[in-house]
Amino acid sequence: MNLENLIAEEFPQREGLIYLNHAGVAPWPHRTGEAVKRFAEENVIQGPVNYTRWLGVEMKLREQLRQLLNAPAVDDIALLKNTSEGLSVVAYGLSWQRGDNIVISDQEFPSNRIVWESLQDLGVEVRAARLDTERIPEDAIFKCVDDRTRLIAISSVQYATGLRMDLKILGDYCHDRHILFCVDAIQSLGAFSMDVQDIHADFVVADGHKWMLGPEGVAVFYCRPELRDELNLRQYGWHMVEHHGDYDRKDWQIARSARRFECGSPDMLGIHALQASLSLLLEIGITTISARIEHVVQRFINGITAYDHLQLLSPQETERRAGIIAFRDQQREPAEILQLLLKRNVICAVRGGAIRLSPHFYLGDDQTDAVIGNLG
Repeated sequence: MNLENLIAEEFPQREGLIYLNHAGVAPWPHRTGEAVKRFAEENVIQGPVNYTRWLGVEMKLREQLRQLLNAPAVDDIALLKNTSEGLSVVAYGLSWQRGDNIVISDQEFPSNRIVWESLQDLGVEVRAARLDTERIPEDAIFKCVDDRTRLIAISSVQYATGLRMDLKILGDYCHDRHILFCVDAIQSLGAFSMDVQDIHADFVVADGHKWMLGPEGVAVFYCRPELRDELNLRQYGWHMVEHHGDYDRKDWQIARSARRFECGSPDMLGIHALQASLSLLLEIGITTISARIEHVVQRFINGITAYDHLQLLSPQETERRAGIIAFRDQQREPAEILQLLLKRNVICAVRGGAIRLSPHFYLGDDQTDAVIGNLG
C-alpha cells in the first residue's frame, strides 16, 4: 500500500476536520482504535486468559521505544504513567546537596519546571536561562552553569514557540563537565529522530499522547544504565523486583533493569494502544515522517509570513524548527483567532499568548492551504 492510501486508511477523520493540535493531545490512527476494541472484547468474553500474549505486546512496545530512542537495550526502557512521573523519578531519586543547582530554560512547560522548583526545600536552586537573550539558545543555558550545577533539564522542543534545542551540543557539554543531562522529549519523539547515545542523554522521558499518536497514561522513561543504581527509589511494589513473577518468594531484590522504576501493575490497555500507534510510525519510518512534517511546517511559514498582519514567533531555520508553528495577529486577539478557526473545524490551541498550530505528517497540502486562507 502506498503512503497516501495508508494515510487515508489510518486517519479517517470527520469530514472537514483539520487537526492541528498534536502538541496537545493527538487523535489515534485507525489501527490503534481497532487494537483497543479487540483488547476490550477479549476482556469481556474471556478476561486475561491470554495474559502471556499481552506480555508479548508489552515487550514489543519496549522494543519499539528502544528503537525510537536508539537506546542500547530493551532493559533500559521503563513504562511509566506520564512525563511528570518520569521527571519526578529523577528529581527525587538523585541525592542532592544544599547549594546544588539545576539549569532549565524560561520557556519550559510546567512539567519540566515545577518538579525541579519543588526541590527548593532541599536547598537546590533552579536557574531558568532566558533563551532569547543569545543568538545561540544553548549559550544562554551555558551562561547559567557553574561548578555547583548538577543537572541540565531541557525540553527537546519548546512547547509554545516550537524552538528545537540542539541536544547534541547540550549533551556533549554536559558529558565533558560531568553534569547530568535530562531531556523531556514529549514534543519531538515520534516526529523526529532521537539518539540517546549520540547526545549523551542520562535521562529521557516522553508521554505517548502527542507525536507518538497514542493514549494518555503511558510514557517512556530512559535511564542510562550506569545511573540506574544512583536513583534512589521512592516507590516499591511487586512489579519492580527481579523475580516479579515469583509471588511466594519472601526475599526480594530490586530489578537490575529499568523495570525497577515500575512499581505496580502495567496499563495493559494503554500498552496495546501505544504499541499499535508506534507500529504505524515505524512502518512509515521516522525519516519519512519528519520530512513530511518539515514540508507542512514550511508551507505554513510561507503562508503566515505572506500576511503583513501576522507575526511568526517560531524559528524559520530548518534545524531549529519542529512541528509547532506559533504566530500572533497584529489586528486580533489570539482568543478571537482561535474561535474563528474552531468554528471552521480547525483544531489548534493558544499557548504563550499566540496561536499554536501543530500538524503531524498526514496533513495534506489542501488542508494546509485552507487554514492559511482562513487567516487572511
